Amino acid sequence: MLAHVAIFPTDQGESVSAHVARVVALIADSGLGYKVTAMGTQIEGEPEEVFDLIKRCHLEMRAHAKRVYTTVAIDDRVGATGRLEGKIASLEARLGHSL
Repeated sequence: MLAHVAIFPTDQGESVSAHVARVVALIADSGLGYKVTAMGTQIEGEPEEVFDLIKRCHLEMRAHAKRVYTTVAIDDRVGATGRLEGKIASLEARLGHSL
């Protein structure tokens, strides 16, 4: 499963990177594959692992904020692995250049 998640507090001011960093640390410590982007983080793993991690991340943010906004998008392709890099490699092959 590949999931894109964005979790941030809505009541902690304009800059929230210190809060987001706590969530990214949880993701990094999970052992699952991940990539941080400017607008969220992509996580790859088995569905149970991914869902559990997203829940822990949301609860971690909620422990430090009264209001938390979380979005999740999931691409669940049976039998597919290595998609964090594979999906990009497929696009690069079609475009004929690196992204």
